[in-house]
Amino acid sequence: MADHESIRKLAKALVEELTESGKAVATAESCTGGWVAKAITDIAGSSAVFGYGIVSYSNGAKESIIGVQNKTLEDHGSVSSEVVEEMAKGTLRLSGADIAVAVSGVAGPDGGTKEKPVGTVWFGWAVRDGTNALIDTSCEKFTGDRELIREASVAYALQGIRERIES
Repeated sequence: MADHESIRKLAKALVEELTESGKAVATAESCTGGWVAKAITDIAGSSAVFGYGIVSYSNGAKESIIGVQNKTLEDHGSVSSEVVEEMAKGTLRLSGADIAVAVSGVAGPDGGTKEKPVGTVWFGWAVRDGTNALIDTSCEKFTGDRELIREASVAYALQGIRERIES
């Protein structure tokens, strides 16, 4: 599991890599409540590589701000590959960034189901490729209390951005 210091180190390395590559990142967050954006903006100089973060905790915000389709939410639920894909694409489009990350999950202590137990978190990344976006998603199952699940989600999202800068 991650801790606050390891998140800070990841964010610092990320900001340095974004700066060196001349790229910018944007975030769309649900269960992390803006923590990925906070981790990035805690680093001095981040304003050169981060200009946009959306906290879309409710389905209504996912629809009205980011452009997630109501049908996608109804068919798959907010904690799904399909939703984080639409969140990442919409955030990339809105922000003009080179990379967008989306996070949606069940941090607990309530809200889990048999199919999506507490600790289930979906991540989506959209990377600008000319006029298109390369999209990939990942589902992780974290353990612990709400704080630990959210902390692990933030670290995973930051590491995922770093991996996509390198590729």
